[in-house]
Amino acid sequence: MADPQSNARPRAAAGAPTSGVIHVRTRLTADFTVVSNALAQRRGSAVTIGVAVYIQSLPSGTPVTIAALCAHFTEGEILISRALRELEAAGYLERRRERLPSGQIRTRTYFYDVPCGARPRPARRPSPDQPVAPAVPEAAEEPQPSLSHTDDDTHTHTDSDPRALAVLAALQRVDPRLLLTVREAARLAPAVSRWLAAGLHTVQIVKLLTEGLPDHFLTRPAGLLAYRLREAPLPAPPSAPASRGETPTVHPFQTCDSCDRAFRAPAPGRCRGCRSGSRLHAA
Repeated sequence: MADPQSNARPRAAAGAPTSGVIHVRTRLTADFTVVSNALAQRRGSAVTIGVAVYIQSLPSGTPVTIAALCAHFTEGEILISRALRELEAAGYLERRRERLPSGQIRTRTYFYDVPCGARPRPARRPSPDQPVAPAVPEAAEEPQPSLSHTDDDTHTHTDSDPRALAVLAALQRVDPRLLLTVREAARLAPAVSRWLAAGLHTVQIVKLLTEGLPDHFLTRPAGLLAYRLREAPLPAPPSAPASRGETPTVHPFQTCDSCDRAFRAPAPGRCRGCRSGSRLHAA
C-alpha cells in the first residue's frame, strides 16, 4: 500500500519572522561579553561601536592607546581617534590624568558599560534619628570649552594670546590629527605669538606647521608642533617699499657732441653708443 501524499505547502514554524534576520542563538558559558543594546544599536559610526565593544571585551590593564587600537584594527589613526572622542562625549569613555606617588603624571582610561550620566545612583535611606535634609535642586551645568578639562587649564587658556590660540585652532581644520588640549594650546601659544610679532600671517604659520607631516605620529601632536615652532626658520622679511615722498631722479636731455643725438644725462657729453665706440660716424 502506497504512503499517502499531500500537495499542501508545509507550514512555517510558529513565531518565525517572514523577513529580516533570524537569530540562531547558542548559550555561551565562557569567553563572552555582555553589551547593552544602547551601545550595540547606537546610531552613528560603526567604527565607534566596534572600538567600544572591543575595549569592553578586554581584561582590565590592557593598553587601549591609539597606537594599540591601530595595531588591532585596520582603520587608521584618524578614525580611531574620532571613535574615542565620540565615546568620551557619549559618556562611555573617561580619561583621567592622575599623579603617581613618584610625581609622574599618567593618563588612566575608564570604560563604562553604561554611560556616566545614565548610571543609577543607589538611594540612601535616612536613619530614624537623622532628620531628612530638604531636596536641593542641582545647579545647571555651565557650558565648557571643547578642549578644557580642569579649572587650571581654563585659567591658562584665558591668559594666552587670542590670536595665537586662533592659529592653533585652525590647524585641526587642515589636519584633524592636530587636536590640542587647552593646556597644550596654552603652552604653544607664546611661540606662535612670537611668529606673529615677527610679521608672519596666519596662513603662513598654518602652512609651515602642517606641511610634510608624517603618516603616523610617534608622540602627541603638541610635541611635533613645539619642535616646528622652535626649529622652523622664519622667512626673510619683505623689502621695504620706497616712501611716498621720494621721486625718481630724471636727468635733462643733452645733445651728443659726436652724433648730435639726444640723450638724458646730468651733464653735456657723448651718448652711450659713442662712448662705447659701437656707432660709426660718417666723415
